[in-house]
Amino acid sequence: LQKLIHLLQATDDPLIQEQALITLSNSAAFSVNQDIIRNLDGLSVIGGMLSNCVPKVKEKALNALNNLSMNIKNQEEIQVFITQVCRTVESAPLNSDVQLAGLRLLTNMSVTNDYHQKMINSIPCFLHLLSEGTERTQIQVLKVLVNLSANPAMTRHLLRAQV
Repeated sequence: LQKLIHLLQATDDPLIQEQALITLSNSAAFSVNQDIIRNLDGLSVIGGMLSNCVPKVKEKALNALNNLSMNIKNQEEIQVFITQVCRTVESAPLNSDVQLAGLRLLTNMSVTNDYHQKMINSIPCFLHLLSEGTERTQIQVLKVLVNLSANPAMTRHLLRAQV
């Protein structure tokens, strides 16, 4: 895992980055690896890949963070990327793999009320995706909205959103 994280930092080759992210994502299926990746500063390295201009690399970084977000301690570190993930969802092509990967990560990050405030500005985008997206996109957006709606503090923001 340490070598993969270092490889991710050391290369500019999108194909190598993509493969390293896939391997890290698969490794994150095991809770012990989630802790190891966090302790090796892997979350910030993977999060840094969200700025990558290659859509496949960005998608794989979102998938890896999504798998890593199943751990509460990891969520505490991943939350610094929520605003960037929201912007990625908003700017990604409609129904794209990048958009869906971002929505899946936001679904996991919105299971608890801890980070809902960071998603408020994206509510109009979520509602737009609900009306314009394909069924896959709509289902993923609904999961985020259901999580947000479970928080009474979000009611006003959800009802006042301009669509």
